Amino acid sequence: MPGLETRITFFRGCQLVDIPKITDPRGNLSFIEANSHIDFDIERVYYLYDVPAGAERGGHAHKALSQLLIAISGSFDVRLDDGLSEVRVTLNRPFQGLIIRPMVWRELDNFSSGAVCLVLASHHYDESDYYRDYDIFQKAGAQLR
Repeated sequence: MPGLETRITFFRGCQLVDIPKITDPRGNLSFIEANSHIDFDIERVYYLYDVPAGAERGGHAHKALSQLLIAISGSFDVRLDDGLSEVRVTLNRPFQGLIIRPMVWRELDNFSSGAVCLVLASHHYDESDYYRDYDIFQKAGAQLR
């Protein structure tokens, strides 16, 4: 994809991507364009902030939705799990994002004070796209393997 300096696929299609960064003495600027910097249309944008110390977010998987997560400010950890193995990724740079693919369980924790997580999603909110029960997610994943 044009514009991305680094794209590292490391877990079930999930990728760390470097987002273009324009450096300027007045402040830096980064941008993301659908189907250019990420391989999906952006249908929904939301962000997490003021997450209390020790709180966790996520705790689900999606059947079809892909997401790009970016630590716009501060840092947090993302645990990715495909039902068989897991990895943990720390996001702490506003010019790097994590693409999470369908059928990957995600949990976000270890939020620093003032952390902001920006999420760009490939679909509008649809409750039927969620696996919120880990056991059901594991059984569904086993059927796909």
